[in-house]
Amino acid sequence: MVGLLKKTLVDVTENTWVLELEDIEKDSSKLLSKVRVTDRPFKSTKNCFNKGDVLYGKLRPYLNKVIMADDEGVCTTEIIPINAEPFCINKYIFFWLKSPFFLRYVNEVSYGVNMPRLGTNDGRNAPFYLAPLAEQKIISNKLGSLWARVESIKSRLENIPELLKKFRHSVLLSAVSGKLTAEWRNENKTSESAKELVVRWISLRKERFSIYQNELLALGDLKRTKKFIEPHLPDIETGGELVVPPSWEIVSVSQIADCLDSQRIPVKKEKRIKSEGLYPYFGANGEVDRVDDFIFNGDYVLVTEDETFYGRVKPIAYRYTGKCWVNNHVHILSAPTKSANDYLCYALMYYKIIPWLTGTTGRAKLTQAALNVLPIGLPPEKEIEEIVLRIDQFLSYADSIQRAANNALARINNLTQSILAKAFCGELTAQWREENLDLISGINSAEALLQKISTEKLASGTSKKIVKKVVR
Repeated sequence: MVGLLKKTLVDVTENTWVLELEDIEKDSSKLLSKVRVTDRPFKSTKNCFNKGDVLYGKLRPYLNKVIMADDEGVCTTEIIPINAEPFCINKYIFFWLKSPFFLRYVNEVSYGVNMPRLGTNDGRNAPFYLAPLAEQKIISNKLGSLWARVESIKSRLENIPELLKKFRHSVLLSAVSGKLTAEWRNENKTSESAKELVVRWISLRKERFSIYQNELLALGDLKRTKKFIEPHLPDIETGGELVVPPSWEIVSVSQIADCLDSQRIPVKKEKRIKSEGLYPYFGANGEVDRVDDFIFNGDYVLVTEDETFYGRVKPIAYRYTGKCWVNNHVHILSAPTKSANDYLCYALMYYKIIPWLTGTTGRAKLTQAALNVLPIGLPPEKEIEEIVLRIDQFLSYADSIQRAANNALARINNLTQSILAKAFCGELTAQWREENLDLISGINSAEALLQKISTEKLASGTSKKIVKKVVR
């Protein structure tokens, strides 16, 4: 039943399909890529397979990597080609190998800690529910139809995260460009302009800075007061033109928030390992560890510094409120109000930052100086609050859709296993059996089929290699 013909590189043509486990998506049985010898020359001996064979991945069998070959080729020896015909339909074998009964068995008998695999003897001794040949065809057809429908639903559900990602980006872009609140501006007039807001915020920051300096002097932590660093004007040349509504102001990050980078202190990993983990330790990728002390206690926007993280799926800015420790791979900003911090974070989350990076490719950084002059469109405070409210509502809505999609996907995955279980328990074909007794009894029965298989094995001298059968 198992094809064990071997081939080396000299035995194949440049157009031969070379299959590796990495080409098969776990659980779904989707072929991710079809690579030819010209793009994947090999040195080791490969198993060869024919069109229509079942290809079973025995390494880390819990990944459930099984496909039907739609062409001939060669594969890694970690993939076992199976051809059970004419006694068993290969598609029936394919679905059996994906069933909960077989998966449960291989997970129990697989050996190896880091890279478990199904051993040869365990594979030969694996249970198999043998149905009459005619019923195998019916089961295979029913499962094929149901499988296609389930996979279609799964595909649509799996596309939802990407759609939601685009939706979130669209909401943020619309918000920080003024489009989200265009109608609101026509219906609501503000008593304070965006320009006046900037002046007031800078004055408030100076006042708070002075109070903080005096507190440090009183505690003896500071010998003399420092001067408040005046904000920089926005760099409106580097990244191209920024268009905002007439009632908005184009300002720099430093005109909105204080940069607290000078207070950052990295903590060695050895020390972090020994800590109980009372407070979050933030780095470029968010919370990267936990520590037992904190150097910040307030409301913050954290911005990734390293080029490595730009262009990634995750946003480059994130929020945190409370006690924390921050290392030198992330900038830390603090605006005068919560809504200001929220707005600043939303404006920076997917900022097209590349033009402001400095340094060699692969090691470029967003410096504090560059961050301070990043241009941002700033609306009046009332509009900021409205924008933040609307963004929160839209993002909350997107999150609820994401949770619903995840739950639906989990149910679909459970449904797949449930369908397979019902199929191999005979539930999918119960009525068919009642209507077609002649096709499952006598010479057409599973017992008779098993006898034919045994006779064929004896005749070919391979009777010791018969896989253990469970006859239904």
